[in-house]
Formats: sequence, C-alpha cells, structure tokens
Amino acid sequence: MTSEKGTQAVASESQTQSTHSKKNRARRRWVVVPVVALGVAGILVSGILQRVRARAVVNTETAAMAVPTVIVVTPQAGAPSNELVLPGNVEPYIAAPIFARTNGYVKRWYVDIGARVRKGQLLAEIDTPEVDQQLQQSRSNLATAEANLKLAEITKTRYQGLLKTNAVSQQDADNATGTFNANQTTVEAMQANVKQLEAMQSFEKIYAPFDGIVTVRNVDVGDLINSGSAPGTKTDLFHIAQPGKLRVYVYVPQEYSQAATPGLTAELTLAEFPGKRFAGKLVRTANAISFATRTLQVEVDVDNPTGVLLSGSYAEVHLKLAGLTSTHIVPVDTLLFRSEGLQVAVVKDGKVVLTKVTPGHDFGDQIEIVAGLKGDESIIQNPPDSILTGEKVQIAKAAPASPAPANAAGGGK
Repeated sequence: MTSEKGTQAVASESQTQSTHSKKNRARRRWVVVPVVALGVAGILVSGILQRVRARAVVNTETAAMAVPTVIVVTPQAGAPSNELVLPGNVEPYIAAPIFARTNGYVKRWYVDIGARVRKGQLLAEIDTPEVDQQLQQSRSNLATAEANLKLAEITKTRYQGLLKTNAVSQQDADNATGTFNANQTTVEAMQANVKQLEAMQSFEKIYAPFDGIVTVRNVDVGDLINSGSAPGTKTDLFHIAQPGKLRVYVYVPQEYSQAATPGLTAELTLAEFPGKRFAGKLVRTANAISFATRTLQVEVDVDNPTGVLLSGSYAEVHLKLAGLTSTHIVPVDTLLFRSEGLQVAVVKDGKVVLTKVTPGHDFGDQIEIVAGLKGDESIIQNPPDSILTGEKVQIAKAAPASPAPANAAGGGK
C-alpha cells in the first residue's frame, strides 16, 4: 500500500515537472521572437541608413562635379610712373631713292654702298643710244627748218618791194608773208624739240641731290634702265640718306594720346648699346587716332652727329609722360573678346562676374590693363567662350600673376 502511494507521488511529481517545463519553453519562445524581430529591424534600418548616406555622398559629389573648377590669377599692380616705353623704327631725317630720267644702259657707276657723297657729285652714267639718235635727227630737222625760214624771209622781203611797184599782186605778197610766219613757227617747234632731247641726254649723268651716304646700290654695268620707275623696283639706282639727324616714328596707345604732346622729352635705347640712352624730343603728332590700330603716330627727332645710330634700327622709345596712373598686368589668356568689348571673368562669392577692361600695352604673353581692375580680383585663366555672368564656379587654385615686365608703363625704370 505504502509502495503504491509512493509510486503515485513520484508520478504526480513527474507530471508536475513536465507541465512546468512546457510552460517555461512557451515563455522562452515568446521572449526570443521579439528579440529576433528587433535584430532584423535593426539590420534593415542600418542598411537603409547606409544607403541614404551613400546616396547623399554621391549627390554631393555629383553636385560638386557639376560646378566647373577654375584656376584663377590675381593681377599684378605696377607702381605709378611717368615713363611710357614703346617700340620705334629709326629712319633718316632726309633720304631719297635715286631714279633714272631716261632710258638706256648703265655705262659706269662711281660710288658704292657706304660711300659719302656731296651734293652734285657724279654717281653713274647711262648710255642712251636712242636719245642720241633722236637728238641728232632733231637737230637736222631744225637746220632744215631754219634754212626754209631764211628763204621765206628773203621771199617775203622781195615781194614787199615788188608790191610797191605793182610788179606782184597783194595776194602774192600775203602768201610770201604767210609762208615766212609758218616757217618761223616750225623753227620754234624744232628748237623746243631739240632742247627737250638735250635735257633727256643730260639725264645720262646721275648726280647726288644732297650730301649723304649711299645706303643702297641696285645697278651694275650693262643693266637696262627705264625712266619713270616706281619706288620699290630694282631700277631705282641708289638710295642716299643723311645720318646726322634721325627721326623715330612711334605709335602711342589711345589711352595715352592726350599726354603725348610736342616738346616732351624722349630717350632711345637700343640692344646694341646696353645701358646707354640717346636723347630725343617729340616734335609732332598726327593729331588723329588710327582707326585700324587705335594709336596716335608721333615723331621723335634724335641728333646723330657721329653717325653711331644706324637708320633702319629697332629702338625702344622712353616717353616722359605726365599724369600716368597705376596699371595692372594680367596674362593674355584671361581675356574674353566679346561684342561688348574686352572683358575678364572675375570670381566673386563663387559666381562669375564678367568685367569690362581697357587694354594698354601688349607685352606678348601679358597685357597691361589701364582701367577696369582694382587689383584684388580673382580672374579666371583660360575662361571658356560660353561663360556668362552668374555661373557658379569653384576655385581650384589661386596664384599671383607673373611679375610685370620691366618696361611696362606702370613699372618703368
């Protein structure tokens, strides 16, 4: 009996434990499910956030790439100066090509290049056989006309005497007088023709028109010469120039034209005379701006008593102008050529501002700006032709412009 009760108690306890175990497992299931769900949700949210961040980064980079990146330079400001340096061509004050006034062949020449000649000195002789023959024929015709005139004069005198005795009619006397007058006119015409041919024959000899130096000789013995040749052809026989005084033609930009007045002091520098300056003076201007170049032509005269300066040389002319203001130097690849005029693209607050400028001196890869810039601008280098005001840009690199040329108007020596 006791054994059966024990067995039932054990069975009951076992059943109770089994029931508790089932309840515990059920509780564990309800706890695990929410945890797993939360983990999955966290993973999903994390992935979504990563994709959102990545997309935001891509959008930011795309937007940044959509804004053009530009390189900018800052203009180089020159110090105020009263000296303007311009190129010029040195020319003799008096120079002339020597041409023949008659046709023929060069018989001989007496001077060569570099020779100093005096006014009236014989330079060359031309053989003119045709002119000589025409002159001989004209003189023969003149002699014949003079003989006819003499005979007509005798006949007229005789008829006038016979008319007094009524030996001849008035008509015959008038005919004799008319013949005399006609022959007299013929003689005058023949005399003029002879003088003309004698003048042509005198052109066989070529003389120097003034004192100077022979700079060109274009002919040699035997060359055929034609009269009335145009300048620049080979038939101009010689070139003669006076080296004692030279003139230099300079073209002043329109911006400085009002300051370029006669009487200004000027100096010349030449490559073959380093460190040396030659004094000159601005003597006249064209008083008009060239439509093609927008420059004013001026003349600077320079004394050259020793002849050390050679005509045809290239020189830099230093003009002492008053009232010049500070200028700025920028690279030429910053310029925009528009119908509105010359412009540069300035970056301000991340946007483009097209600014009109006034050019001055051109130094090749750099150019002088005389108006339109303050000096603190960030100017886009190599701007596209399509660039417009208001476009957004980002600066890749800012660098100062190259040093201004030593001979810039704003940075004279």
